[in-house]
Amino acid sequence: MTLGAQLAWDDTVLPFQLDQSGIRGRVARLDGVLEQVLKQHDYPPLIEALVAEAALLTALIGQAIKLRWKLSLQIRGNGPARLIATDYYGPQADGEPARIRAYASYDAEALDLTAQPFSQIGAGYLAVMLDQGEGMVPYQGFTPIAGGSLSACAETYFAQSEQIPTRFSLSFGQSTEPGRVSHWRGGGVMLQHMPQTGGVAAEGGSGEGGLLTHADILSGAASEDWNRANLLLDTVEEMELIGPTVAPTELLVRLFHEEGPRVFDAQPVRFGCSCSEDKVRNTMSIYSQKDIAKMTAAHGMVTADCQFCGAHYELDPKTLGFEGKNG
Repeated sequence: MTLGAQLAWDDTVLPFQLDQSGIRGRVARLDGVLEQVLKQHDYPPLIEALVAEAALLTALIGQAIKLRWKLSLQIRGNGPARLIATDYYGPQADGEPARIRAYASYDAEALDLTAQPFSQIGAGYLAVMLDQGEGMVPYQGFTPIAGGSLSACAETYFAQSEQIPTRFSLSFGQSTEPGRVSHWRGGGVMLQHMPQTGGVAAEGGSGEGGLLTHADILSGAASEDWNRANLLLDTVEEMELIGPTVAPTELLVRLFHEEGPRVFDAQPVRFGCSCSEDKVRNTMSIYSQKDIAKMTAAHGMVTADCQFCGAHYELDPKTLGFEGKNG
């Protein structure tokens, strides 16, 4: 693949459909986006891995929902990796890029740097939150931390909350392409079976802790189609997912040529943050001047830092709080 073609696919999500199987999907390639997300903080490698996986999931899920405002993922646990938070801002108009941001909160002293990243989350939950903007009711869905990866948690979420069989295959890491500085790249494939009519009759699922799996949702020909597509996806190699030498369209032909793959317009994705001085001021508008005085630093200003993009704000305490707002 030429450099021009490679650049064309970097930081995109490509929707597709398998016409012979009733299955839809997405192929994501994150290059600059993942690098921008991770360079905001000096994370340990295992925290970088969790943030990278969460960012890829967010890109794939956000594009599949086609929202015009915001999708958020939050992974909260009682282990050293306490919080992984991501936001996906849908494009405001057709052809515009979506935006992604992410960050992690963790206990550096309690981390086991030799352990598998997922094990450092502990017991907790993955939350999916949809904010469709002013006048719309926000949605929140939760699934327990289970299955051995964030991808498995997301698959369980769709089975439990939407009764839609879903599969993710992701790969990410430091790329050492010839002639380029080492940088982060990631890629992945998301498969979803088209929604079925009739719902799920079973009271409990066959998965871990009684959670639903695709086997509890699909039967007959639909189950055979799903299993066949998953077997084909099992043959994918990590470098095919990440690229950059294999284009997403070539990957789909290689994996699913007998399933009739049909692609749609790719969605560009960029790193982006929604923080602003006005939002900081609005956040602090609930505090009294006495509260604001306690937040004031020695140099006489109230400071605030964005966890997502690292933006630093210094504000005059006399203009903050509900007294400053009204006065």
